[in-house]
Amino acid sequence: MNAQKPGLHPRNRHHSRYDLDALCAVNPSLRAFLTTNPHGETTINFAEPQAVKALNKALLAQFYGVREWDIPDGFLCPPVPGRADYIHHLADVLAESNEGNVPTHASVLDIGTGANCIYPLIGAHEYGWRFTGSEVNDQALASAQAIINANPGLSRAVRLRRQKDPASILTGIIHKNEQYDAILCNPPFHDSAQSAQAGSERKRRNLGQSASDAANFGGQQQELWCEGGEVAFISKMIAESQQFARQVLWFTSLVSRGDNLPELYRALTQVGAVKVIKKEMAQGQKQSRFIAWTFFDEAQRKRWAQTRFKG
Repeated sequence: MNAQKPGLHPRNRHHSRYDLDALCAVNPSLRAFLTTNPHGETTINFAEPQAVKALNKALLAQFYGVREWDIPDGFLCPPVPGRADYIHHLADVLAESNEGNVPTHASVLDIGTGANCIYPLIGAHEYGWRFTGSEVNDQALASAQAIINANPGLSRAVRLRRQKDPASILTGIIHKNEQYDAILCNPPFHDSAQSAQAGSERKRRNLGQSASDAANFGGQQQELWCEGGEVAFISKMIAESQQFARQVLWFTSLVSRGDNLPELYRALTQVGAVKVIKKEMAQGQKQSRFIAWTFFDEAQRKRWAQTRFKG
């Protein structure tokens, strides 16, 4: 009997342990990374970046119909189950204004879509949503566009926009008269290159690697750290959200550290957010969460849903 991973959203496709034979069937390159753990079970070497990339490639092919997927070396290789959880919990937030029904006609902005384009790939497949992905890094933008171009049908569901001003998050991306049903964001959570490096070292130790191991866990500067860390980034996003209060139903962002929440709640009070939600998520031992805020009251949210979610 398959063991369940605790904490994942009920609609998440990844509750059971990975079926490595099935995954190797859709991506034969994964087989080279199979190994046996101390309990005699077949697994993959999660300390090897190429192994994680091969696993992602297989998961996206098997569960989300993404036939072609790759990222340049050195870019963040995200865990698919956790990213899917954000999408499913976001769907629940949108459903609250739509008589409990997850909308199949929703327009979502992904801030910092990355070279992997992971959220649009999952959201477009699971719910048929349309995505706009913003990105400040030219190489990441080119990689995401290559993924879209290589998979038939994705170009109708996902479009990309270059953020020309690295100091801005929403400004310059949301155009005049545009509306989005939701914004999602996975912000850089370290506050310096040194902090990001320390995080990589902890990851190596947790995986049983020595300091001499040369594993590259991936991630460009914009993906891993920014001045002031995630509090500064999300606080700026909150400040900018006020400017687009009537154009976006729900603004959301991942928050990696729970003790950062009080400062972010204060920022949301200052900009006059009408409703704030926290969604807790868990994958195994890893705890995460996102916050969502809106400038619409309940009646306005229902009117928005009646206008935009009916096809």
